[in-house]
Amino acid sequence: MAKVGIIMGSDSDLPIMSKACDILEKLGISFDVTVISAHRMPDIFFDYAKSAEGKGYKVIIAGAGGAAHLPGMAAAIFPLPVIGVPIETKALGGVDSLYSIVQMPSGIPVATVAINGAANAGLLAAKILATSDSELLEKLKQYSEELKQGVVKKAEKLDGIGYQEYLKQM
Repeated sequence: MAKVGIIMGSDSDLPIMSKACDILEKLGISFDVTVISAHRMPDIFFDYAKSAEGKGYKVIIAGAGGAAHLPGMAAAIFPLPVIGVPIETKALGGVDSLYSIVQMPSGIPVATVAINGAANAGLLAAKILATSDSELLEKLKQYSEELKQGVVKKAEKLDGIGYQEYLKQM
């Protein structure tokens, strides 16, 4: 079965990256999570990235803040898709992370989601896997329908009570 690898540079990133885990769990996709640093443990990182394909990973989701080398380094080694999640930083609000991940050199693509956008990274990984998995594609369609119905319910409630009352209930 296809798996997704989820990596992050620090355990402080886990509250954000857990949102990708939640999406993958909901859709029944197998994944592994680990903390790994391209800077502090390059030998272990290289082993991880080089062996990921052989372990069945089809996508790696890499969360990183600051210099944010992790997604790009993973993409340089791992031959399949890498999705970068820029993590918000105190100094620059995550813009530094975003720029580091999105500005990859030609030939080393990293799909990049919004700052702290791990849920979308999980969905993008699922959509990549769904290109060859019709059962997963149906689950994604059902998920989209659930999102739609949630908005429809909110609109119906707003239409029924007016915006000021709705705001009081939020």
